[in-house]
Amino acid sequence: MRDNDAPYLLDVSRMVWRRWAGMRPTGIDRICLAWHLHYGPLSQAALFHRRGWHILPMHSSQALFHLLDDEGPRGQFRRRFAAWAARNLVHLARPQPGRGRLWLNVGHTGLNLPHLAEWVRSADIKPVLMLHDIIPITHPEHCREGEKTRHEVRVKTLLKIAHAVIGNSQDTLDRLNAYAAGIGMVVPQSLPVWPGTPRLAMPAGERPALSDDFIILGTIEGRKNHMLLLDVWERLVAQHGEAAPRLVIIGRRGWACDDVLARLEAGGFGNHVVETGALSDDDIARMLAGARALLFPSFAEGYGLPLVEALDAGLPVIASDLDVFREIGQGVPDLLPPDDVDGWAAAIMAYAAPDSPARAAQMARLAKFRAPDWPGHFAQVDAFLETL
Repeated sequence: MRDNDAPYLLDVSRMVWRRWAGMRPTGIDRICLAWHLHYGPLSQAALFHRRGWHILPMHSSQALFHLLDDEGPRGQFRRRFAAWAARNLVHLARPQPGRGRLWLNVGHTGLNLPHLAEWVRSADIKPVLMLHDIIPITHPEHCREGEKTRHEVRVKTLLKIAHAVIGNSQDTLDRLNAYAAGIGMVVPQSLPVWPGTPRLAMPAGERPALSDDFIILGTIEGRKNHMLLLDVWERLVAQHGEAAPRLVIIGRRGWACDDVLARLEAGGFGNHVVETGALSDDDIARMLAGARALLFPSFAEGYGLPLVEALDAGLPVIASDLDVFREIGQGVPDLLPPDDVDGWAAAIMAYAAPDSPARAAQMARLAKFRAPDWPGHFAQVDAFLETL
């Protein structure tokens, strides 16, 4: 395929800087990788550089895509990227034409930077942008300082420049439409499409015996509502002593959670609350295999990948009663208000009971659950892009 014959322009800026920094992949990063693998062979690369955005020639693009395929250590990627840059960034002086092609940007990359709208016009491209959530706007109290302002810029830029918008859920698009109506803007043509579900490599052979563990999975941050579970476990330990179940907290420590961290440091839960930090996918699968349930008491989510991963792995879920969880949970999880300590304590003890009827009922519902996959995701997206 020659320069400018590629049907798409694929933005890989987020992938490059995340790999350069050696950051652990997030849910957004996994989506970027899936789009890279699917659309890379059909695309020229779009890359943000300190001089602005640039469309790279086909041979430079494919060399960069190949480099991003390599799962080697950060130091190796840095060396190889530096060598690639020395050979290829000279092409930035010879801008490639957009020719009205679709610019696929699924990582929120650069939407808060100045002059983006000017580049879109001058490059003659049609942005197709994915929106993952508007949580910093609707729930700023659970986000980093200043993130509300930055995200408002991103979302307004999206509404201004997008040729089309892809939402990771219908709930995300519903919230975008409500926000746009409130500021007198209109959402471009849009498509809700769930991302594919990473298949956890569950232990081979017979499933491990059921433990007394309940698991919460994800970065420790205020929005994830770990505090509710600490309130619940304080009560359970006081009421049931050594017979209380165990809470396993999997995930790195994040932001807006000083109260949770202080409470964990203070202890008082005995062996009934365990913090593991971040774990590998294999270790997570091993922990999930014998657990009673995944707990997901978030105040807000744009999608909720751990919920889908757990259900796909055959593990029941008790989660917050959020619209997005009703959507992606397909009627399987038990849903409770995120501030109902009594309700969560009762549900957890019901699931902890031997031969639990509540858990058995969800396991019966779980037999009908179908996790979204990447072939289905791209079948919908491909058809949508054809209409653009």
